[in-house]
Amino acid sequence: MAAFNLTPSESSTFTLMGIPGLEDAHTWISIPLSMCYITGLLGNFLILFVVGKEQTLHKPMYLLLCMLALTDIGVPTSVVPRALFIFWFNFRAITLGGCLSQIFFLHMVSVMHSAVLVAMAFDRYVAICIPLRYTTILTNARIAMLGLVVLIKAVLFILPLPLLLSRLPFCANRLIPHTFCEHIAVAKLSCGDTTVNRVYSLVMAFVVTGLDLTLIALSYGLILKAVLRISSRKAHQKALNTCTAHICVMLTSYILGLFSTLTHRFGQGIAPHVHIILANLYFLVPTMLNPIIYGVKTKELRDKVGQYMCRR
Repeated sequence: MAAFNLTPSESSTFTLMGIPGLEDAHTWISIPLSMCYITGLLGNFLILFVVGKEQTLHKPMYLLLCMLALTDIGVPTSVVPRALFIFWFNFRAITLGGCLSQIFFLHMVSVMHSAVLVAMAFDRYVAICIPLRYTTILTNARIAMLGLVVLIKAVLFILPLPLLLSRLPFCANRLIPHTFCEHIAVAKLSCGDTTVNRVYSLVMAFVVTGLDLTLIALSYGLILKAVLRISSRKAHQKALNTCTAHICVMLTSYILGLFSTLTHRFGQGIAPHVHIILANLYFLVPTMLNPIIYGVKTKELRDKVGQYMCRR
């Protein structure tokens, strides 16, 4: 019986169920899903293209914005294409290797996204609190080095997740009630002891998100303290305006993520399809809104995009 119920990890194939309970509406759900995804891709690729083309935008702030755009492209790309294959072609099967790769890439890029938000908060702190030293503290070379550090950190922190999953035996029932391979959802299918997986996942959530939020809060606390010391109302308003775009981006990222996580862990009375839809919105909404927020709130970028579009 044990040999029947357990399957070696190497030969395991999982089935992604999409959105259980809404199978008949999969095609209709795919329409706004794909539209949001395409809108997000176009907006972020436009930012990357304009910043790359315009020499005057080769500054630390816009290089960080390009890093954010890359993560905003990477996060939904690791989830949405697979979901669309389920909705359009009923292509539900995924190998263990494919599942582990999706988990690794999704969480790695998510960690990078959070780290870039911390770097952007630090950028605003230096620009407002110690502006005379901005060009010496934040150089393009240091921003490039920071990007490499963020990548290495994300890989080292997230690599244990798929490695820990790969050592587990999986039961005969390998149905994942989701549109993508979510770490805990896959761990629940194991017939082995998943304590280490659950503990590491929880610790990582607290360490990464908790530390990043603490650093962002510290940066903005110091910014607020410096702004309150400014006597000029005009200078006061200008200082706050430089932070508006980043604050909006940060709120869309963390609030949606926190809400999705809390409903998943504590909202037992909420229907499963609501959890899945919220998880997909968490990946799509920031990707779609971030280019719009920076396009509207950042005058220099807005002007360059406008000039480029007019020339074309």
